[in-house]
Amino acid sequence: MKVLISDNLAPIGEKILREAGLEVDVKTGLPPEELKAIIPEYDGLVIRSATKVREDIIEAATKLKVVGRAGIGLDNVDIPAASQKGIVVMNAPDGNATTAAEHAIAMMMSLARNIPQATASMKAGKWEKKSFMGREVTGKTLGIVGIGRIGSIVSTRAHGLQMKVIAYDPFMPPELVEKLGVELVELNELARRSDFISVHTPLTKGTRHLLSTEFFNNMKKDAMFIDCARGGVLDEQALFDALSEGRIAGAALDVFEKEPTTLEDTPLLGLKNFICTPHLGASTSEAQENVASAIAEQVADYLLKGAVRNAVNVPSVSDEVLAKVGPYISLGEMLGSLHMQIARGSVEEVNLEFSGDLADQDTGPVTVALLKGLFTPILQDAVNFVNAPLIAKERGIKVVESKTQQAEDFTNLLRVTVKTTEGENMLAGTVFGKKEPRLVRLNSFRLEALPAGPMLLVYNKDVPGVIGALGTTLGKHGVNISRMTVGREKASNQNVILLNTDTLVDNDLLARVGELADIDSAMVLELPPYDG
Repeated sequence: MKVLISDNLAPIGEKILREAGLEVDVKTGLPPEELKAIIPEYDGLVIRSATKVREDIIEAATKLKVVGRAGIGLDNVDIPAASQKGIVVMNAPDGNATTAAEHAIAMMMSLARNIPQATASMKAGKWEKKSFMGREVTGKTLGIVGIGRIGSIVSTRAHGLQMKVIAYDPFMPPELVEKLGVELVELNELARRSDFISVHTPLTKGTRHLLSTEFFNNMKKDAMFIDCARGGVLDEQALFDALSEGRIAGAALDVFEKEPTTLEDTPLLGLKNFICTPHLGASTSEAQENVASAIAEQVADYLLKGAVRNAVNVPSVSDEVLAKVGPYISLGEMLGSLHMQIARGSVEEVNLEFSGDLADQDTGPVTVALLKGLFTPILQDAVNFVNAPLIAKERGIKVVESKTQQAEDFTNLLRVTVKTTEGENMLAGTVFGKKEPRLVRLNSFRLEALPAGPMLLVYNKDVPGVIGALGTTLGKHGVNISRMTVGREKASNQNVILLNTDTLVDNDLLARVGELADIDSAMVLELPPYDG
């Protein structure tokens, strides 16, 4: 079998693949058309971030069985297209956490001591000692936005520098954060109290421009801001305004909304109190060897033994189990994603109840899929079908499964209750026919909805005219409704409306929907796609 390495990979990766008995070609920097022309020859493809594995490439890949990404991010892979064709997509999510954390600390120290500016000054033939007065980090407060795997490592390094650490993360249990010696606070409080702020959250629908004008206005005037996470979590224009107007002292970025970026793309590069690096967070020899080794071993094991590790689009199950519970695996992932998007507070407990004939099956893969769906909205590519249970354990989330052969309204039913620090929600789903997933309960509302793709969830008063006004408003703004389901609750005189839309409803349109008469609330959902 043949494997193509199409991006620069540490040599250890190629060595592992060859020693496993695979034929390996290394062809980097291929234009899309050249890649498309040769991809039919290969059973495996190993990439980093440069190669774009789009739908046309996948369509041309007649033998391809696996795509392996040496790193975390998979925004350069069309995962739905790969899934539809039965191609396993893997990543290596754990290989560069320490490297990314160390880079954030390095950026903080460089910012505090004006190291890049002083270096540039000396190289220009100057000796401006008085112009680059720095500041100590000892005794200062570091605010961490996102205290997951990388944020936790940053906190331990900061404690070693004798800093006080506070953090904002609405999805982490407070007791788990406290064990790190970190105080959990709200976002605006973090902005007000911190001397330095470091961002370590993935880019999601919920975190895009999370840090904008209001956040920077709450920061101390002498505070400094660091982002080595993902471009787009902060509003770059808002940061530029805060820096240029002297509302904060300095900032350091390793990531940008547009990459590669230039002065034409962002005016931040023209500011003296701004330093930057070209997305170097994972760029150490150790990290690159780690991810190269990991992905090479995973690809080899899959091609030669059928073993699946760190797959983002398929759980590790036999063909026999997949044939029996496959549709419920998809349903579980959908319900998990929906749960996290409607939840408030951090998750404490997940209860899964399998009813009817489903109770006689191996439902372990369904539980894993639900956990993967639960964490995807907040962790994105860092979660997969292999590490989802481990993430639940690390976060102190109790997972309880129960089975009963007694079914109520459906032959099979998956009922999932998620308890958080601020309450609980219950969703129930089933499969119509052979493979069509359906959401049939949302708390007290009974309905029949396809929980997939872009959606709009609306709570409204049960009065005439709401559905018409909602449809008209979406239509005027170019949003097509592909499906609509209404659930009624007579006791409270309230309805829930679930709309499947062809495109995501943007924030401006969502605000217009919320202003319509008799609509109590509305939110946008982005669930795993369904191609059936």
